[in-house]
Amino acid sequence: MKEPLVPVVPMSHTAQIRSHRKPRRSASNIAMRAGVASGVFGTLAVAGASASANAAEPVTQTLELPTLTADLAAQVAQSADATQQAAANYQLQAERDAAAAKAAKQAKADLADAKKKAEAARKEAAETARKAAAERASRTTERTVLATPASTSTVTTSTSTATGSAAAVVSFVKAQVGKAYVSGATGPSAYDCSGLVQTAFKQVGISLPRVSQNQSTAGTQVSLSNLQPGDILYWGGAGSAYHVGVYVGNGMFVGAQNSSTGVVERPLSYDPPSGAVRVL
Repeated sequence: MKEPLVPVVPMSHTAQIRSHRKPRRSASNIAMRAGVASGVFGTLAVAGASASANAAEPVTQTLELPTLTADLAAQVAQSADATQQAAANYQLQAERDAAAAKAAKQAKADLADAKKKAEAARKEAAETARKAAAERASRTTERTVLATPASTSTVTTSTSTATGSAAAVVSFVKAQVGKAYVSGATGPSAYDCSGLVQTAFKQVGISLPRVSQNQSTAGTQVSLSNLQPGDILYWGGAGSAYHVGVYVGNGMFVGAQNSSTGVVERPLSYDPPSGAVRVL
C-alpha cells in the first residue's frame, strides 16, 4: 500500500535565522516585572502623599550646634576652675565663721570667769584693807621708833611693880588676854584697841575718850625710856594715833591687836610704839 503524500509547506527565507526570532517571555519574568512596576507606583504614591502632607505643615529650621573650638574649651575650663574656686572660698568662709563663733563663745565664757575672779579679788582686797585699818595689823619686824614732841628716847623696859590704880589697870587688861577683837566693841567678851583701854581705866574711875587719836593726848606725854606699868602706849602721831595699848611692865604690853589674834600680851619689840602718855 502506498503511503499518502504529505504536502510540503515552503519556509520563509528568514526562518532559520535565530536573531530574527523574538524570544518568548516566561510567566515568571512577566510576574516579576509586574511586581516591580507595582512597587514603583506604590512608592510614588506614598511620596506624593507625604509631600502633600508636608506642604500643609510649617517648616522647622534645624540649627547647627557650635563646634567646640580650643578657645571655647579654654573658657569652659576657666568656668569650671572659677566654680571650684568659689566653692572652696565658700567652704573656707564657713570654716572661718565657725571658728569665729567658737572663739566668741569661748571669749564670752572667759570674760564671765574673769569678772567673777576680779569680783572675788576685789572683795578680798576690800576685806583685807578693812581688817588692816580696823585691826591695826600686826607687824613681824621691829620698826624704828618715831620721835614724839615729848621724847626722842628709845623704848626701855621697866621692872617697876605697879601699885594702886595702875596695878588694877594692869590686872584688868591681863585678864582680858585671849578674848576676841571686834571693831567698836568695849567688852566684856570682845574689844577693839581703844575700847580695851577705855574700859580698863574705867575700872579705877578714870573716863577716857573713846578713840585712839584722843587717847594719845589724854595725859602727860612720857619718854619711852621712862615707862611705868599702866602707861598708855600709842602707835602713830600724838593726836593722830591709829592704835593704843597698855604697858604692863617688864617690857611687855597688852592690846587688842586684830581679829586674828584678839587681845594679846606681847613684848615691846614685837611692835615698838611711837609714844606714851601717863594718866595715873
